[in-house]
Amino acid sequence: MTTTLVKDSLTAMDRCDRCGAQAYVRVVLSTGGELLFCAHHGRAHDAKLREMAADITDETARLRAEAGSSLSD
Repeated sequence: MTTTLVKDSLTAMDRCDRCGAQAYVRVVLSTGGELLFCAHHGRAHDAKLREMAADITDETARLRAEAGSSLSD
């Protein structure tokens, strides 16, 4: 049997660990643990996070998609 882990997408309930805004970046640390960041803080700390991360999920493209859909309404 093969087990596949599927990460859940970030939701509006996921908040930035730095400022409390909606999180769009999930960082799984190589030492264990997880950090969540808004787009701003994800970009601001990107270089250091890449050094420490086992995995980074970046969903900031959703911001452009959401902004585009609200502009067409």
